[in-house]
Amino acid sequence: MSGHASPIDFSGLIRNGDLVVCGQATAEPVTLTEALMTQAAQLPPFRMMIGPVFSETFSAACANVSFQSYGVIGNARRLARSGRLDVIPSNYSAFCADFAARRHRADVVLVQLAEAKGRLSASLSNDYVIDAARGARLVIAEINPDAPFTFGAEWPEDVPIHMRVAARRPPVELASTPLDDVSRQIASHAASLIGDGSTLQFGVGRIPDAILSSLSHARNLGIHSGLINDAVVDLIERGAVTNAEKGIDAGITVTNQVIGTQRLYRFAHENKAVAVRPTSYTHGQGVPARINRLVAINSALQVGLDGSVNSETLNGVHVGAIGGQLDFVRGANASPGGRAIIALPATASDGSSRIVANVETVTTPRADVDAVVTEWGVAELRGCGLAERARRMIAIAAPEHRDALSAQLRRPSG
Repeated sequence: MSGHASPIDFSGLIRNGDLVVCGQATAEPVTLTEALMTQAAQLPPFRMMIGPVFSETFSAACANVSFQSYGVIGNARRLARSGRLDVIPSNYSAFCADFAARRHRADVVLVQLAEAKGRLSASLSNDYVIDAARGARLVIAEINPDAPFTFGAEWPEDVPIHMRVAARRPPVELASTPLDDVSRQIASHAASLIGDGSTLQFGVGRIPDAILSSLSHARNLGIHSGLINDAVVDLIERGAVTNAEKGIDAGITVTNQVIGTQRLYRFAHENKAVAVRPTSYTHGQGVPARINRLVAINSALQVGLDGSVNSETLNGVHVGAIGGQLDFVRGANASPGGRAIIALPATASDGSSRIVANVETVTTPRADVDAVVTEWGVAELRGCGLAERARRMIAIAAPEHRDALSAQLRRPSG
Protein backbone atom coordinates (compact mmCIF):
# COMPACT_ATOMS: atom_id res chain seq x y z
CA MET A 1 0.00 0.00 0.00
CA SER A 2 2.94 2.29 -0.74
CA GLY A 3 3.76 2.79 2.95
CA HIS A 4 0.41 4.42 3.73
CA ALA A 5 -1.92 3.16 6.43
CA SER A 6 -4.62 0.82 5.16
CA PRO A 7 -8.02 2.44 4.58
CA ILE A 8 -9.62 -0.42 6.48
CA ASP A 9 -8.62 -3.15 8.92
CA PHE A 10 -10.15 -6.46 7.81
CA SER A 11 -9.23 -8.32 11.01
CA GLY A 12 -12.45 -9.35 12.71
CA LEU A 13 -14.42 -8.66 9.53
CA ILE A 14 -13.33 -11.73 7.54
CA ARG A 15 -14.26 -15.07 9.07
CA ASN A 16 -12.95 -18.55 8.37
CA GLY A 17 -14.37 -19.89 5.10
CA ASP A 18 -16.09 -16.65 4.08
CA LEU A 19 -16.97 -16.07 0.45
CA VAL A 20 -15.88 -12.56 -0.47
CA VAL A 21 -17.40 -11.15 -3.67
CA CYS A 22 -15.86 -8.09 -5.30
CA GLY A 23 -16.77 -6.00 -8.31
CA GLN A 24 -15.33 -7.27 -11.59
CA ALA A 25 -13.32 -5.79 -14.46
CA THR A 26 -13.18 -1.97 -14.27
CA ALA A 27 -15.70 -2.07 -11.39
CA GLU A 28 -13.14 -3.67 -9.08
CA PRO A 29 -12.91 -1.60 -5.87
CA VAL A 30 -9.12 -1.54 -5.98
CA THR A 31 -8.62 0.41 -2.75
CA LEU A 32 -10.49 -2.35 -0.90
CA THR A 33 -9.15 -5.36 -2.79
CA GLU A 34 -5.54 -4.21 -2.45
CA ALA A 35 -6.00 -3.70 1.29
CA LEU A 36 -7.58 -7.15 1.60
CA MET A 37 -4.77 -8.88 -0.30
CA THR A 38 -2.13 -7.00 1.73
CA GLN A 39 -3.70 -8.25 4.97
CA ALA A 40 -4.71 -11.70 3.72
CA ALA A 41 -1.82 -13.60 5.34
CA GLN A 42 -2.98 -12.41 8.77
CA LEU A 43 -6.64 -13.32 8.16
CA PRO A 44 -8.46 -16.66 8.42
CA PRO A 45 -8.62 -18.65 5.16
CA PHE A 46 -11.34 -17.34 2.85
CA ARG A 47 -12.59 -17.60 -0.72
CA MET A 48 -12.88 -14.85 -3.32
CA MET A 49 -15.31 -14.73 -6.21
CA ILE A 50 -13.88 -12.70 -9.08
CA GLY A 51 -14.75 -11.96 -12.70
CA PRO A 52 -12.44 -10.56 -15.38
CA VAL A 53 -9.37 -8.99 -13.76
CA PHE A 54 -7.64 -6.01 -15.36
CA SER A 55 -5.66 -4.89 -12.30
CA GLU A 56 -2.56 -6.34 -10.63
CA THR A 57 -4.36 -6.86 -7.31
CA PHE A 58 -4.24 -10.63 -7.17
CA SER A 59 -0.78 -11.18 -8.66
CA ALA A 60 0.81 -12.05 -5.31
CA ALA A 61 -2.20 -13.47 -3.48
CA CYS A 62 -1.26 -15.56 -0.45
CA ALA A 63 -1.93 -19.25 0.04
CA ASN A 64 -4.90 -18.97 2.39
CA VAL A 65 -7.02 -17.28 -0.28
CA SER A 66 -8.75 -19.49 -2.86
CA PHE A 67 -10.43 -18.09 -5.96
CA GLN A 68 -13.53 -18.86 -8.00
CA SER A 69 -14.80 -17.32 -11.23
CA TYR A 70 -17.15 -17.96 -14.13
CA GLY A 71 -14.18 -17.84 -16.50
CA VAL A 72 -10.56 -16.90 -17.08
CA ILE A 73 -10.32 -13.37 -18.49
CA GLY A 74 -7.51 -10.84 -18.26
CA ASN A 75 -5.11 -11.26 -15.35
CA ALA A 76 -7.24 -14.06 -13.91
CA ARG A 77 -5.18 -16.25 -16.26
CA ARG A 78 -2.26 -16.01 -13.83
CA LEU A 79 -4.38 -17.55 -11.09
CA ALA A 80 -5.59 -20.25 -13.47
CA ARG A 81 -2.05 -21.13 -14.59
CA SER A 82 -0.99 -21.53 -10.98
CA GLY A 83 -3.91 -23.86 -10.30
CA ARG A 84 -5.54 -21.43 -7.87
CA LEU A 85 -8.72 -20.59 -9.77
CA ASP A 86 -11.75 -22.85 -9.66
CA VAL A 87 -13.89 -22.22 -12.73
CA ILE A 88 -17.67 -22.43 -12.52
CA PRO A 89 -18.81 -23.48 -16.02
CA SER A 90 -21.87 -21.30 -16.36
CA ASN A 91 -23.41 -18.92 -18.85
CA TYR A 92 -23.04 -15.37 -17.56
CA SER A 93 -26.80 -14.93 -17.30
CA ALA A 94 -27.13 -18.07 -15.18
CA PHE A 95 -24.12 -17.18 -13.03
CA CYS A 96 -25.69 -13.83 -12.13
CA ALA A 97 -29.12 -15.41 -11.61
CA ASP A 98 -27.58 -17.87 -9.14
CA PHE A 99 -26.80 -14.96 -6.80
CA ALA A 100 -30.37 -13.71 -7.05
CA ALA A 101 -31.63 -17.23 -6.26
CA ARG A 102 -29.10 -17.61 -3.39
CA ARG A 103 -27.43 -20.62 -4.98
CA HIS A 104 -24.28 -18.55 -4.51
CA ARG A 105 -24.23 -16.93 -1.07
CA ALA A 106 -21.80 -14.12 -0.38
CA ASP A 107 -20.65 -13.38 3.15
CA VAL A 108 -18.76 -10.17 2.39
CA VAL A 109 -19.23 -7.91 -0.64
CA LEU A 110 -16.74 -5.25 -1.76
CA VAL A 111 -18.13 -2.78 -4.27
CA GLN A 112 -17.09 0.43 -6.04
CA LEU A 113 -19.81 3.07 -6.20
CA ALA A 114 -20.26 6.52 -7.69
CA GLU A 115 -22.14 9.26 -5.86
CA ALA A 116 -24.02 12.23 -7.28
CA LYS A 117 -26.42 14.51 -5.44
CA GLY A 118 -26.70 12.06 -2.56
CA ARG A 119 -27.53 9.13 -4.83
CA LEU A 120 -25.36 6.06 -5.33
CA SER A 121 -24.74 4.10 -8.54
CA ALA A 122 -22.94 0.81 -9.19
CA SER A 123 -21.35 2.85 -11.96
CA LEU A 124 -19.30 0.63 -14.26
CA SER A 125 -21.06 -2.71 -13.84
CA ASN A 126 -24.61 -3.80 -13.03
CA ASP A 127 -23.91 -7.48 -12.60
CA TYR A 128 -24.21 -9.97 -9.73
CA VAL A 129 -22.80 -7.74 -6.99
CA ILE A 130 -26.10 -6.11 -6.03
CA ASP A 131 -27.83 -9.47 -5.64
CA ALA A 132 -24.80 -10.80 -3.75
CA ALA A 133 -25.05 -7.81 -1.41
CA ARG A 134 -28.72 -8.46 -0.64
CA GLY A 135 -27.89 -11.53 1.39
CA ALA A 136 -24.38 -10.66 2.61
CA ARG A 137 -23.37 -10.26 6.24
CA LEU A 138 -21.18 -7.29 5.40
CA VAL A 139 -21.21 -4.84 2.47
CA ILE A 140 -18.29 -2.41 2.16
CA ALA A 141 -18.49 0.33 -0.46
CA GLU A 142 -15.58 2.24 -1.96
CA ILE A 143 -16.91 5.62 -3.03
CA ASN A 144 -14.92 6.73 -6.05
CA PRO A 145 -15.27 10.36 -7.17
CA ASP A 146 -13.76 9.45 -10.55
CA ALA A 147 -16.31 6.71 -11.26
CA PRO A 148 -19.19 7.80 -13.51
CA PHE A 149 -22.71 7.97 -12.15
CA THR A 150 -24.63 5.78 -14.58
CA PHE A 151 -28.37 5.43 -14.98
CA GLY A 152 -29.89 1.98 -14.73
CA ALA A 153 -27.28 0.97 -12.16
CA GLU A 154 -28.62 2.99 -9.21
CA TRP A 155 -27.88 1.27 -5.92
CA PRO A 156 -31.17 -0.05 -4.43
CA GLU A 157 -32.28 1.63 -1.23
CA ASP A 158 -33.23 -1.72 0.31
CA VAL A 159 -29.65 -3.08 0.06
CA PRO A 160 -27.71 -1.83 3.10
CA ILE A 161 -24.13 -0.59 2.97
CA HIS A 162 -22.46 -1.29 6.29
CA MET A 163 -19.15 0.51 5.79
CA ARG A 164 -17.80 3.15 3.39
CA VAL A 165 -14.25 4.09 2.46
CA ALA A 166 -12.90 6.74 0.11
CA ALA A 167 -11.19 5.51 -3.05
CA ARG A 168 -7.48 6.23 -3.28
CA ARG A 169 -7.20 5.98 -7.05
CA PRO A 170 -9.37 6.33 -10.16
CA PRO A 171 -11.20 3.28 -11.52
CA VAL A 172 -9.29 0.63 -13.43
CA GLU A 173 -8.96 1.46 -17.12
CA LEU A 174 -8.62 -0.83 -20.12
CA ALA A 175 -7.31 0.83 -23.26
CA SER A 176 -8.01 -0.57 -26.70
CA THR A 177 -5.40 -2.93 -28.14
CA PRO A 178 -3.70 -1.63 -31.32
CA LEU A 179 -5.13 -3.21 -34.45
CA ASP A 180 -3.06 -5.45 -36.72
CA ASP A 181 -3.48 -6.65 -40.29
CA VAL A 182 -5.20 -9.88 -39.30
CA SER A 183 -7.81 -8.16 -37.13
CA ARG A 184 -8.47 -5.64 -39.92
CA GLN A 185 -8.97 -8.45 -42.45
CA ILE A 186 -11.36 -10.23 -40.10
CA ALA A 187 -13.22 -6.97 -39.55
CA SER A 188 -13.57 -6.42 -43.28
CA HIS A 189 -15.26 -9.81 -43.71
CA ALA A 190 -17.43 -9.43 -40.62
CA ALA A 191 -18.60 -5.97 -41.67
CA SER A 192 -20.16 -7.50 -44.78
CA LEU A 193 -22.67 -9.22 -42.46
CA ILE A 194 -23.62 -6.04 -40.59
CA GLY A 195 -26.12 -3.82 -42.35
CA ASP A 196 -27.43 -0.36 -41.54
CA GLY A 197 -29.88 -0.45 -38.66
CA SER A 198 -28.19 -3.42 -36.96
CA THR A 199 -27.90 -3.54 -33.18
CA LEU A 200 -24.49 -4.69 -31.95
CA GLN A 201 -23.27 -6.90 -29.13
CA PHE A 202 -19.53 -7.48 -28.71
CA GLY A 203 -16.81 -8.36 -26.24
CA VAL A 204 -13.34 -7.25 -25.20
CA GLY A 205 -10.35 -7.48 -27.50
CA ARG A 206 -8.63 -6.54 -30.73
CA ILE A 207 -11.09 -8.22 -33.08
CA PRO A 208 -14.26 -6.61 -31.67
CA ASP A 209 -12.45 -3.26 -31.67
CA ALA A 210 -11.44 -3.77 -35.30
CA ILE A 211 -14.99 -4.63 -36.31
CA LEU A 212 -16.41 -1.59 -34.53
CA SER A 213 -13.80 0.69 -36.12
CA SER A 214 -14.80 -0.60 -39.56
CA LEU A 215 -18.42 0.52 -39.08
CA SER A 216 -17.90 4.27 -38.74
CA HIS A 217 -19.75 4.93 -42.02
CA ALA A 218 -22.76 2.76 -41.16
CA ARG A 219 -26.13 4.30 -40.38
CA ASN A 220 -28.53 3.97 -37.47
CA LEU A 221 -26.61 1.30 -35.60
CA GLY A 222 -27.75 0.38 -32.11
CA ILE A 223 -25.97 -1.00 -29.06
CA HIS A 224 -27.33 -3.69 -26.75
CA SER A 225 -24.29 -5.40 -25.32
CA GLY A 226 -22.68 -7.01 -22.31
CA LEU A 227 -20.16 -4.17 -22.39
CA ILE A 228 -19.32 -0.92 -24.10
CA ASN A 229 -15.83 0.48 -24.70
CA ASP A 230 -14.15 3.59 -26.09
CA ALA A 231 -14.90 2.48 -29.67
CA VAL A 232 -18.60 3.01 -28.96
CA VAL A 233 -17.93 6.67 -28.17
CA ASP A 234 -16.27 7.00 -31.58
CA LEU A 235 -19.30 5.51 -33.35
CA ILE A 236 -21.74 7.72 -31.45
CA GLU A 237 -19.74 10.88 -32.08
CA ARG A 238 -19.49 10.05 -35.79
CA GLY A 239 -23.25 9.54 -36.02
CA ALA A 240 -23.07 5.83 -36.87
CA VAL A 241 -24.83 4.81 -33.63
CA THR A 242 -28.23 6.41 -33.10
CA ASN A 243 -30.14 3.51 -31.45
CA ALA A 244 -33.11 4.62 -33.56
CA GLU A 245 -34.07 1.28 -35.14
CA LYS A 246 -33.62 -1.21 -32.29
CA GLY A 247 -37.33 -1.72 -31.71
CA ILE A 248 -36.85 -1.16 -27.98
CA ASP A 249 -34.90 1.40 -25.92
CA ALA A 250 -34.98 3.95 -28.74
CA GLY A 251 -32.10 6.41 -28.51
CA ILE A 252 -30.42 4.54 -25.64
CA THR A 253 -27.16 2.58 -25.63
CA VAL A 254 -27.76 -0.40 -23.36
CA THR A 255 -24.95 -2.27 -21.63
CA ASN A 256 -24.18 -4.36 -18.56
CA GLN A 257 -20.61 -3.13 -18.07
CA VAL A 258 -18.53 -0.08 -18.99
CA ILE A 259 -14.95 -1.13 -19.80
CA GLY A 260 -12.57 1.46 -21.18
CA THR A 261 -10.70 4.62 -20.28
CA GLN A 262 -11.57 7.90 -18.59
CA ARG A 263 -12.80 9.16 -21.96
CA LEU A 264 -15.56 6.55 -21.89
CA TYR A 265 -16.25 7.12 -18.20
CA ARG A 266 -16.71 10.86 -18.75
CA PHE A 267 -19.03 10.12 -21.67
CA ALA A 268 -21.18 7.78 -19.55
CA HIS A 269 -21.34 10.07 -16.50
CA GLU A 270 -24.94 11.19 -15.92
CA ASN A 271 -25.67 10.46 -19.58
CA LYS A 272 -29.32 9.50 -19.95
CA ALA A 273 -28.57 8.09 -23.41
CA VAL A 274 -26.50 5.33 -21.74
CA ALA A 275 -28.20 2.72 -19.56
CA VAL A 276 -26.19 0.23 -17.49
CA ARG A 277 -28.83 -2.44 -17.01
CA PRO A 278 -28.84 -5.65 -14.94
CA THR A 279 -27.82 -8.93 -16.54
CA SER A 280 -31.40 -10.18 -16.52
CA TYR A 281 -32.17 -7.40 -19.01
CA THR A 282 -29.01 -7.34 -21.13
CA HIS A 283 -28.56 -11.11 -21.42
CA GLY A 284 -31.99 -12.57 -20.65
CA GLN A 285 -33.43 -14.38 -23.65
CA GLY A 286 -36.70 -12.49 -23.72
CA VAL A 287 -35.08 -9.11 -24.34
CA PRO A 288 -32.55 -9.75 -27.16
CA ALA A 289 -35.26 -11.61 -29.10
CA ARG A 290 -37.28 -8.35 -29.22
CA ILE A 291 -34.42 -6.35 -30.75
CA ASN A 292 -34.37 -5.73 -34.49
CA ARG A 293 -31.37 -7.14 -36.36
CA LEU A 294 -29.27 -7.97 -33.30
CA VAL A 295 -25.75 -8.89 -34.42
CA ALA A 296 -23.78 -10.82 -31.79
CA ILE A 297 -20.00 -10.60 -32.30
CA ASN A 298 -18.05 -13.12 -30.25
CA SER A 299 -14.66 -14.79 -30.48
CA ALA A 300 -13.29 -18.27 -29.87
CA LEU A 301 -10.18 -20.30 -29.20
CA GLN A 302 -11.16 -23.02 -31.67
CA VAL A 303 -13.97 -23.84 -34.07
CA GLY A 304 -14.54 -27.40 -35.24
CA LEU A 305 -15.31 -28.53 -38.77
CA ASP A 306 -18.89 -29.15 -37.63
CA GLY A 307 -19.18 -25.55 -36.32
CA SER A 308 -18.82 -26.32 -32.62
CA VAL A 309 -17.16 -23.42 -30.78
CA ASN A 310 -14.61 -23.66 -27.97
CA SER A 311 -14.01 -20.44 -26.02
CA GLU A 312 -12.86 -22.02 -22.76
CA THR A 313 -9.92 -24.42 -22.77
CA LEU A 314 -6.71 -25.31 -24.58
CA ASN A 315 -4.84 -28.53 -23.82
CA GLY A 316 -7.12 -29.10 -20.85
CA VAL A 317 -6.35 -25.73 -19.23
CA HIS A 318 -8.95 -23.00 -18.77
CA VAL A 319 -7.83 -19.88 -20.62
CA GLY A 320 -11.21 -18.36 -21.53
CA ALA A 321 -14.84 -18.28 -20.51
CA ILE A 322 -18.37 -19.16 -21.54
CA GLY A 323 -19.34 -15.64 -20.51
CA GLY A 324 -22.30 -14.24 -22.39
CA GLN A 325 -21.46 -15.91 -25.69
CA LEU A 326 -24.26 -18.47 -25.74
CA ASP A 327 -26.73 -15.98 -24.23
CA PHE A 328 -26.18 -13.60 -27.13
CA VAL A 329 -25.77 -16.21 -29.88
CA ARG A 330 -29.21 -17.55 -29.02
CA GLY A 331 -30.58 -14.04 -28.58
CA ALA A 332 -29.30 -12.99 -32.01
CA ASN A 333 -30.66 -16.14 -33.63
CA ALA A 334 -34.08 -15.31 -32.17
CA SER A 335 -33.89 -11.63 -33.18
CA PRO A 336 -35.74 -10.57 -36.36
CA GLY A 337 -32.99 -10.33 -38.97
CA GLY A 338 -30.31 -11.10 -36.38
CA ARG A 339 -26.89 -12.63 -37.00
CA ALA A 340 -24.53 -14.50 -34.68
CA ILE A 341 -20.89 -14.05 -35.72
CA ILE A 342 -17.96 -16.02 -34.31
CA ALA A 343 -14.77 -14.19 -35.34
CA LEU A 344 -11.24 -15.49 -34.78
CA PRO A 345 -7.80 -15.63 -36.40
CA ALA A 346 -7.29 -18.80 -38.41
CA THR A 347 -4.00 -19.58 -36.64
CA ALA A 348 -2.75 -19.33 -33.07
CA SER A 349 0.40 -17.49 -32.05
CA ASP A 350 2.40 -20.74 -32.33
CA GLY A 351 1.22 -21.27 -35.92
CA SER A 352 -1.24 -24.07 -35.14
CA SER A 353 -4.67 -24.02 -36.72
CA ARG A 354 -7.59 -22.67 -34.73
CA ILE A 355 -9.91 -24.41 -37.16
CA VAL A 356 -9.76 -28.00 -35.94
CA ALA A 357 -11.35 -31.34 -36.70
CA ASN A 358 -12.92 -31.49 -33.24
CA VAL A 359 -12.89 -28.92 -30.42
CA GLU A 360 -11.84 -30.10 -26.98
CA THR A 361 -14.62 -28.19 -25.15
CA VAL A 362 -17.98 -27.16 -26.60
CA THR A 363 -18.97 -23.65 -25.49
CA THR A 364 -21.51 -22.95 -28.21
CA PRO A 365 -23.06 -26.06 -29.78
CA ARG A 366 -22.96 -26.49 -33.52
CA ALA A 367 -26.76 -26.25 -33.69
CA ASP A 368 -26.57 -22.60 -32.55
CA VAL A 369 -23.76 -21.43 -34.82
CA ASP A 370 -24.61 -19.04 -37.64
CA ALA A 371 -21.48 -17.59 -39.30
CA VAL A 372 -17.76 -18.05 -38.59
CA VAL A 373 -15.27 -15.43 -39.78
CA THR A 374 -11.48 -15.56 -40.10
CA GLU A 375 -9.07 -13.42 -42.09
CA TRP A 376 -9.66 -15.87 -44.97
CA GLY A 377 -13.38 -15.27 -45.29
CA VAL A 378 -16.85 -16.13 -43.99
CA ALA A 379 -18.28 -19.60 -43.44
CA GLU A 380 -22.07 -19.39 -43.48
CA LEU A 381 -23.14 -22.47 -41.51
CA ARG A 382 -26.81 -21.99 -40.67
CA GLY A 383 -28.86 -24.71 -42.34
CA CYS A 384 -25.84 -26.59 -43.71
CA GLY A 385 -25.26 -30.32 -43.36
CA LEU A 386 -22.08 -31.62 -41.75
CA ALA A 387 -20.25 -32.30 -45.01
CA GLU A 388 -20.94 -28.82 -46.35
CA ARG A 389 -20.05 -27.26 -42.99
CA ALA A 390 -16.66 -28.98 -43.06
CA ARG A 391 -16.03 -27.80 -46.61
CA ARG A 392 -16.85 -24.21 -45.70
CA MET A 393 -14.79 -24.29 -42.51
CA ILE A 394 -11.73 -25.66 -44.34
CA ALA A 395 -12.09 -22.83 -46.86
CA ILE A 396 -11.56 -20.22 -44.12
CA ALA A 397 -8.68 -22.06 -42.42
CA ALA A 398 -5.14 -20.89 -43.12
CA PRO A 399 -4.01 -22.36 -46.48
CA GLU A 400 -1.12 -24.29 -44.92
CA HIS A 401 -3.56 -26.25 -42.72
CA ARG A 402 -6.26 -27.06 -45.26
CA ASP A 403 -4.80 -30.32 -46.57
CA ALA A 404 -4.32 -31.70 -43.06
CA LEU A 405 -7.88 -30.77 -42.13
CA SER A 406 -9.22 -32.42 -45.28
CA ALA A 407 -7.21 -35.56 -44.48
CA GLN A 408 -8.62 -35.66 -40.95
CA LEU A 409 -12.09 -35.32 -42.38
CA ARG A 410 -11.56 -38.34 -44.65
CA ARG A 411 -10.02 -40.48 -41.87
CA PRO A 412 -12.46 -43.24 -40.74
CA SER A 413 -13.74 -42.83 -37.18
CA GLY A 414 -13.15 -45.50 -34.53
